[in-house]
Amino acid sequence: MNDDKPFAEEGYALMGAAFEVHRELGGGLSEEIYQQSLEIELGLRAIPFHVKPELGVFYKGRRIRKRYLPDFIIHERVIVELKAIVKLTEEHEGQLMNYMRITRSPVGYLINFGPRDKVEWNRYLMSEYLND
Repeated sequence: MNDDKPFAEEGYALMGAAFEVHRELGGGLSEEIYQQSLEIELGLRAIPFHVKPELGVFYKGRRIRKRYLPDFIIHERVIVELKAIVKLTEEHEGQLMNYMRITRSPVGYLINFGPRDKVEWNRYLMSEYLND
């Protein structure tokens, strides 16, 4: 792993798949369509992933009822959250950060297929989880 940019190659592969989905479908469709299309594209590119894995939340060693469902986890350590909205907000960033904290994942991607002309995306790093 490149210490300057952890999971860089995995991120490039992920974003290549996302750009291909957008090239094929364009923007502005429903999130579910992009979710299923990205599943296919990740599979075609042999990128290992889990779809909507249920994340348990614990308090003092006890599991609470609240569960989180990120859209994807790729390469066992990279969280991916998809949107199909006009513009990403701090609320969406917070959602991704929660997923990253719960899974102790060092890298996360927030990908928005909502804009018609491009894919809006951000990469996030939580360096405290790099060595977990």
